Amino acid sequence: MLEHAVQDRAGALAQLSGFDPATLPLPLRLDLLTARSGLAIDVELGRRFPFGRAGRSPYLVTPGSGAWAKADAPAETVLRETEALRADAARGVRLPADLLGRTIAAVETAQAAAQDSRAAALADQAAILRAQASDAPRVGVSHLPGGEDYFALLLRRTTGDDILPARLHERLVREQARTLARADRLFAQIGQRHGSVGARYSALWRDSRFLYPDDDAGRDAAVADMNRALAAVLPDLPAWFGPLPPEVLSARAARMPAAEAAAGKQGYRTVPDRERPGRYIVDLKDIRRRPRWTLPAVVHHELLPGHMVQLPLETRAAPHPLRIDYAASFVEGWAIYAEQRAASAGLYRGDPHGELGYCHWRLFRIERALADLGIHLHGWSLDTALAHWRETMGEPAYFAPFATDLDRIALEPAARAAEAAAWLAIEDLSRGRAPIPFHRALLRHGRARTDQLASLTRAA
Repeated sequence: MLEHAVQDRAGALAQLSGFDPATLPLPLRLDLLTARSGLAIDVELGRRFPFGRAGRSPYLVTPGSGAWAKADAPAETVLRETEALRADAARGVRLPADLLGRTIAAVETAQAAAQDSRAAALADQAAILRAQASDAPRVGVSHLPGGEDYFALLLRRTTGDDILPARLHERLVREQARTLARADRLFAQIGQRHGSVGARYSALWRDSRFLYPDDDAGRDAAVADMNRALAAVLPDLPAWFGPLPPEVLSARAARMPAAEAAAGKQGYRTVPDRERPGRYIVDLKDIRRRPRWTLPAVVHHELLPGHMVQLPLETRAAPHPLRIDYAASFVEGWAIYAEQRAASAGLYRGDPHGELGYCHWRLFRIERALADLGIHLHGWSLDTALAHWRETMGEPAYFAPFATDLDRIALEPAARAAEAAAWLAIEDLSRGRAPIPFHRALLRHGRARTDQLASLTRAA
């Protein structure tokens, strides 16, 4: 059923209207309710905002995506994209100036390497983009007709119908203040009392006491430290989850193969199942950018009790693909919550540097969500967002350089805010709850939207 939902969302939504959720077992009820919510949002997006990449970005061609980036994409594909660019421009949807300039350069480079009809099609596309340069808009979607509604729909699409941008912004500002105050106290504890939190993080980042050697021995030491942090959390898992499948407990950190590191591959996971162990393959190419104190929180996020608990349990639950899509933010939200679960259990007791690493990762999630809201709804420029990040974080997360992350936020409205919304919903619900029944109710049937979490965990 619903195999063709992507091609006919309105038809799929109508198909689901006759089902009574109350008659279904809980996993199927979650599938149904999630599919209805997400399809309804996609139908509204398609009706009111028929541009860009549906449900993801207002921009079809960018510095990193489009037919220009696929050498095997035929001229016909490029021409269809160019017609879509013309139609989007007529609706007022054009890339901001900086992103537009880099997109033009990328298309022209692809054109120079192409031949015959593909080269001609790319030349036409570059000309269309150059014509938009004279009145390229500011960054953000608020200048679009209905832009605030567009952002709100994108935010709800992968989280839940209870998520409102203004309320999320207020919550994030409070969390930012708490986390900055916590980091300030920790810096004072280690004797760093002056300057912004960001400036003190930058100084700590370069403290040679915490840097690994840039060689095989240094990379082996970093992985060994991560696996020691993993071993330290294992004794707490029964009190948080009760019995877990054996494949969950098989998770480990591992070095990335040299060829993958040389090719610039980022860290990635292999999710454990009954046949293979779970691994987080760590990107350590620029190891001098990974101080020792930043790694324990990575373990808690990527391994245990983060992704390597939630994803294997979800594999067993096998939610419908539409639930996978329309509750996508739950996955990252759980892993961010898992960092907090480890910290609140005292795993940084006596280790203020490790706790500062946890706070930096938390600030990273908060600041990118605030930038998402600020850029798209509050008129922030990219420079404004960058100034905030330097004041509070000082240094970027290893896998998300500031410029790269700001590009992603500009091109994918609401994606970072959605992850934070899911995390905060889980964290807020967890307060005062017995961990085992709460976590079982939350994870047993796979991901869920935020407006389902309270009822899902009510009896826990």
